[in-house]
Amino acid sequence: MRYMMTYDLMESMRNTNQWLGATANTFASYPAFAMVPNPVFNWMAAWGEVTERTFKRMVAKPDWGIRTFTCEDGKDHLVEITSVLERPFGDLIHFRVNGREEQPRKVLLVAPMSGHYATLLRSTVKSLLVNCEVYITDWHNARDIPVSEGKFDIEDYTLYLVDFMKELGPDTHVVAVCQPAPLTLAATAYLAEKDPKAQPSTLTLIGGPVDPDATPTEVTDFGRRVTMGQLEETMIQRVGFKYKGVGRMVYPGLLQLASFMSMNAERHGKAFSDQIHRVMRGEASDHDAHNRFYDEYLAVMDMTAEFYLSTVERVFKNREIARNEFVVDGHKVDIGKITDVAVKTVEGANDDISAPGQCIAALDLCTGLPDSKKASHVEPGAGHYGIFAGRSWRDNIRPLVIEFMNENSRKPKRRAANSNKVA
Repeated sequence: MRYMMTYDLMESMRNTNQWLGATANTFASYPAFAMVPNPVFNWMAAWGEVTERTFKRMVAKPDWGIRTFTCEDGKDHLVEITSVLERPFGDLIHFRVNGREEQPRKVLLVAPMSGHYATLLRSTVKSLLVNCEVYITDWHNARDIPVSEGKFDIEDYTLYLVDFMKELGPDTHVVAVCQPAPLTLAATAYLAEKDPKAQPSTLTLIGGPVDPDATPTEVTDFGRRVTMGQLEETMIQRVGFKYKGVGRMVYPGLLQLASFMSMNAERHGKAFSDQIHRVMRGEASDHDAHNRFYDEYLAVMDMTAEFYLSTVERVFKNREIARNEFVVDGHKVDIGKITDVAVKTVEGANDDISAPGQCIAALDLCTGLPDSKKASHVEPGAGHYGIFAGRSWRDNIRPLVIEFMNENSRKPKRRAANSNKVA
């Protein structure tokens, strides 16, 4: 599997399916066929439209789509997305609302690098823009990064987070969603020893596998069943000649997407079948519920092979963070050194990816932190996506997180007085 031709073959298959969809749509939409009473041409055009859009989205990075924000003055203000730090494998970006006073909370969202772009947190960003200055980690697609830029594994990822936190300063509130939760915890502990003054005010970990064995799921069981040799042989490929990262060893996003889809194949199959019928009836649109979800869900990115393999081996198999044995750049990180950063965990009761128990394990690792600076929340009835982007996040979890930030902010009390409004 570790050959360029394999990667290019997979891309050719995706491109062919996109072409088939476009061809079917064009052919069946020929005006003369409108006189044919049989609905087969109508169905073919609808199938083609849905198929073309589906396979086209797999290689396109979604746009943030956050162009304006309505402030308290009732006016729409332009949102400018600016880069604060630019690195080969990921940038730190800021959503700056032009013409608005600086908000009382500075929030760093740590987006997952698990096959999707940071835009997966678009709704999370929008909800926090209401009364926060929002920054986010914008990870790059490994296929577009030249081999000359070197490797990028979980230690490099952790050091990126360290640099981002240093850049934003100690009044920052860090929110890590899913995959980066254990590495963000390790980065905070690294700062606690190396540069205590740069530690953030609070750290909120949402649905992350700090201790994958605390509550096993299908995801963690998979990590146990396969050997590292099997993973490297079956999952790792070299980027083909079409992209800047030609020759780089990666875990392709298309393989990751296939894994995602297979976990709920029946549900996804029904969703696409229903969408085809909606297109036939003229009930679909560019921004309907199906397209809003799948335009994001299908847009996948490649991960560097070393990041994927080291995540499986060190976080899931060896449980280095869960056992407080994680090493970064030759330094053994001690999570017990965190003594001044308030830590909160959030879990979904129905989360089948990072089940309840996996994330709250972080609190037990923070042995140097007083109980007054620890908090946890399990959202009833919420799945994995809902705890950071759905109704559960908007109505219940977000207000709790904002309140937690307010209570543990390092800013002077006179500034914090205006930040007690939970919107």
